[in-house]
Amino acid sequence: MNPPSPSASRCGIDSVEISRIEKLLADLQPEELRDFFSEQELKDAGQGAGCAASLAARFAAKEACCKLFPRETALGKIEPSDFSVRRDTYGATQIELSPKAEAVMNRHRLAAIRISLTHTETSAAAVAMAELRQTEVPWIGKVLYKFLPYRRALVLESMHRVFGDVVPKEEIKKLAQAYYGHYARFAQEFVTLKLMSKARRENYVRVENKESPLGAHTKGKGLLLLTGHFGNWEASTSAAIKQFPEYKNLFYFVRRPIKPQWLNDLIAWRDRRNGFGTLAKSGSLDTMLELLSKGAIIVFVYDQHAGRKDGVVVDFLGHPAGTFKSLALLALATGAPVIPAASWREPDGTHVLRFEDPLPLIECESASETIKKNTQLYNDALGRMLLRHPEQWIWMHRRWKV
Repeated sequence: MNPPSPSASRCGIDSVEISRIEKLLADLQPEELRDFFSEQELKDAGQGAGCAASLAARFAAKEACCKLFPRETALGKIEPSDFSVRRDTYGATQIELSPKAEAVMNRHRLAAIRISLTHTETSAAAVAMAELRQTEVPWIGKVLYKFLPYRRALVLESMHRVFGDVVPKEEIKKLAQAYYGHYARFAQEFVTLKLMSKARRENYVRVENKESPLGAHTKGKGLLLLTGHFGNWEASTSAAIKQFPEYKNLFYFVRRPIKPQWLNDLIAWRDRRNGFGTLAKSGSLDTMLELLSKGAIIVFVYDQHAGRKDGVVVDFLGHPAGTFKSLALLALATGAPVIPAASWREPDGTHVLRFEDPLPLIECESASETIKKNTQLYNDALGRMLLRHPEQWIWMHRRWKV
């Protein structure tokens, strides 16, 4: 499939007979209707004579949204229930996305879906229009991309692997330029953070959904944080940890040893100063089990390639990738909640660290299948977080070696 041109827009249209929804309302129990409509949609439709017409228009909107993404719909990656209709404070209709739908939107580099609803006495119709996202490229990104293109071929190869079938080449080039601009900011922030006043550092990172790790930690099994090289992971993590004084000395990062040894020792010393310890990726399983039993919070930077000995091959953004199985093993052995977390830089230069809700633990009859299913779940969560701000991920790493 050829990707759309940079100026292309997308339109999805669908119509639904109101009698079809009337039959649905007559045949299904209220809880069964939630397979088709959100709580808010059912509430907005009310109970009166216009209920069926209102829900018919919303169902048409869901189908119209799916028609914007025919391939993903055919493959079962999204379905009508991944889109819901709500009204803002001015009464205008808005589309809300499930995490799966949001990931599809982000991979297609779309900013929003505009929706228009209407109905007659017998049928309802909806038109969905997708708005393209504009990638802002700083001048330094263009300069580095052209004159200091460290691993540029690998960066473009990886981006084309993820976006090539749905995003124009010119947009992928802009993403690559924005990526180099991100790393220029990364280096600048490494220095400026040390020069900031304490008051400014406290406002440097905003933590979202803090309730997720706080609530999960009360289970007494420790926490497993799933993250990757998102945003300025060094600066934002150090600043954000200080917003969790109740967890002082409980954070541990799983890292590969860094060469030369003096640099590894320097980073370990800096980590201790910032309030967290480090654990080696290999040979630390028993230590991790002991720490989790004491309520530790172990952070897995999960977006690097794993070989056959330590990993299992599962899908990552549409392609097979060797992925570490240690996170699934720990979750299964301890019952510790696994919480995805990602950071990114806002346009004003501040950073966000967002925690997602805990991921469910999947159990199968086969131990190997259980590990593989959970590892796939973790990769899916990682991919969704990456696609929100793809220019702020580490594309120069060889993630796909299979």
